[in-house]
Amino acid sequence: MPGPDLDEKIETYYVRVRGVVQGVGFRHYTVRRAHELGVRGWVANLDDGSVEVMVQGAANQVDRMLEWLRRGPPHARVTDFFSEERFLDKRFERFEQH
Repeated sequence: MPGPDLDEKIETYYVRVRGVVQGVGFRHYTVRRAHELGVRGWVANLDDGSVEVMVQGAANQVDRMLEWLRRGPPHARVTDFFSEERFLDKRFERFEQH
């Protein structure tokens, strides 16, 4: 009997990035990267100049998205990266920009 498919387990992470992350297309590129990887959730600017992201998907997808968020798009400069796993019952249907 085959073992469980690891991609069936859904992980959800909350991420906050600081640095030069607003006004450089960070949210736009985050949505594009999320769609490429197949993760769901959202990205939003905060009033303090940081960006927050909720990422949900299979472990390997989430890991790749978190790795990308540590760097951000070409014109961004991430100076602080925080992430923590969240345990949500909610399942996001797509990845959106707020």
